[in-house]
Amino acid sequence: MSGWRYFVCPVEFNNDSNRFQMDCEPLELFQLQDYTLPSVLESFTRWTTVRLYPFQIRSIALSSFVSIMGPFGGFFTSGFKRAFKIKQQSNHMYCCLFFQDFANTIPGHGGIMDRFDCQYLMVTFVNVYIASFIR
Repeated sequence: MSGWRYFVCPVEFNNDSNRFQMDCEPLELFQLQDYTLPSVLESFTRWTTVRLYPFQIRSIALSSFVSIMGPFGGFFTSGFKRAFKIKQQSNHMYCCLFFQDFANTIPGHGGIMDRFDCQYLMVTFVNVYIASFIR
């Protein structure tokens, strides 16, 4: 999608032609660049360089971190609640940190809010990542 200016340029209204227009030079984040692969990856792929958009590298890093660490958010909040004696003993491993939602909406798993425990931890880490590395 980065190849189309529609997705990377802000849309501006032109009063003279009474139309919307997108005429900009895309940011460096949306321009293809060549990257040299580390020797470890070079031995597997047999490529010396790869051509990517810089935002793809950030997306890969962020999605890898979230998919690996996300499930631990549920364990973290469950342990946190047990440590402070907030959590009731129940049949499911996830419980909600901010809402005591131990309903039986989803049999064996608790209430609707019990499904969002991993999101609390991941939203925090994504915010730190964006504030530290992207901005």
